[in-house]
This record gives sequence, C-alpha cells and structure tokens, in this order.
Amino acid sequence: MTATRNLPNVTDVEAAELIALAHDLADAARKATLARFRQAGLSTENKANAGFDPVTEADRETEAAMRALIEARRPQDAILGEEFGAKSGQSGLTWVLDPIDGTRGFMTGTPSWGVLIALLNETGPIFGVIDQPYIGERFIGGLGQNYMTGPQGEMILRTSARKILAEARLFSTFPEIGAISERLAFEAVRDQVLLTRYGMDCYAYGLVALGQADLVIEAGLQSYDIAAPIAVIEAAGGIVTNWQGGPAHQGGQVLAAANRDLHQAALVLLSEQS
Repeated sequence: MTATRNLPNVTDVEAAELIALAHDLADAARKATLARFRQAGLSTENKANAGFDPVTEADRETEAAMRALIEARRPQDAILGEEFGAKSGQSGLTWVLDPIDGTRGFMTGTPSWGVLIALLNETGPIFGVIDQPYIGERFIGGLGQNYMTGPQGEMILRTSARKILAEARLFSTFPEIGAISERLAFEAVRDQVLLTRYGMDCYAYGLVALGQADLVIEAGLQSYDIAAPIAVIEAAGGIVTNWQGGPAHQGGQVLAAANRDLHQAALVLLSEQS
C-alpha cells in the first residue's frame, strides 16, 4: 500500500508510532461518542452568533480524551481541535481533530457522522482517519496506508475510474451551499452529474476513497473538517483542492474528486460560475 505525499524526516519507526497512536485516538473517540449517542438528555449548545452551529458535551468529552492521549505520548506535537483550539509543538507535526464531524446528525440519531483525525507537516496532511463509531467503519490513508475496516472486513481504498460528469455521483452536506455565488457554482456541477446526495458529512469523503462516490463539493469548511479526508482520498488515488485548484487543507471551498479528469471537469464549471 502506498500513499501519494512525500514524507521527509519521518522514519519507518516513527511512522509506525504515529499510525498506532492514530488508531488509539480513534478507539478512544469511539468509546466517548458511543457512550452519548442516542442517549436521552444530551446537552447541546449553539456556537453560532447567527444560524445554528451545535456543539454537544460529547464533542468536548471526545476531543478532551484524544488530546490527553497525544499529550501523554507525543507531547512534542502540536494540536488543533475544533472545540479546544490550538496548542503549539516543536516536532513540525500537528494533529488536527474533529471529535464529531456532523454534530447535527449525531444529535438527531443518524449514523453518518464521524470522527476525523489528521496529521499534518509543513506540506499539509500526511495521514488521516475517517472513523464512524456506530457503523464500525474506519478509513485510513497516508504513511503508506490506504484501506478501510468494517463489518465486511478489510478493503483496499481505490477511487473510481469514472471520468465524465454525466456518470458521476456527487455529494454535499447542504443543498444551500455557501453564498449565492457558491450555490450557483455548485448547481452548475450538480446539473451535469448522474445523481446528487446530501447530508453525509465526512462519510461522503470515505465513499469517494472507496470508489462508491466520485465528487464532494462544499464551501465554508474549517481545517479540521477536511484535513483527514484529504489524506484518505489522496492515498486512494483521488485529488482534493479548493475551487481554484490550490491547496484545501486550510478549509474554505473544497472539491474532492476520484480522479484528475473529473476534477478538471468540475473545476472548470466551478471557476466559470464563481
């Protein structure tokens, strides 16, 4: 199994240590999230000044559990988490954590939410985990890994070979994507593809890596929303950029595609409209 990003200054021994820690982080997150999922009395707050951006006690407890593990085993690494912000480090590596990607799904009992764990160096994401505790699926990409595990066993991650938009399967979390101009750009692609599905949160990116879906288009993302999916999709042979074809790991507008042909076709439409 091979990944797509060069990894200077990461030895095989350190890579094995980082991968093991990432799995332990995902295991800790499974325990913390499942203890709260579909349980009565879940405390929820709105973080947004306008609109609705929920956070639950499960989000905070899960991130706290993951951060404690990193602090204990890799105190030299930096951390960026959705709920507790940034902690500096000295190693040149940063763990980027989204304890529950899809809190709206979590609080309404749907199983498409997930836990995102990414490891970044100065070039961007070098390793990522998309974990779905309730379904029991884990997508792994980077540091020589590209596979998933789940109820059907272990499977290699490989993006699809579909190359034309008319055959493509598109995902996005919200149909009312971003600003009006961003919505129009998204709809230009939507109107060309075979089918469009909504509301999958991070799970959509796992399905692109698995070859079941072909495109994800979103706007208004944060680094913790997209860093892990980038590593997983790239390791599976796909490409993830912003809507201008540049790096996407800082968030904002994101285009994830199974291959360069689909990426270019979607990028042209997004660029023309936006």
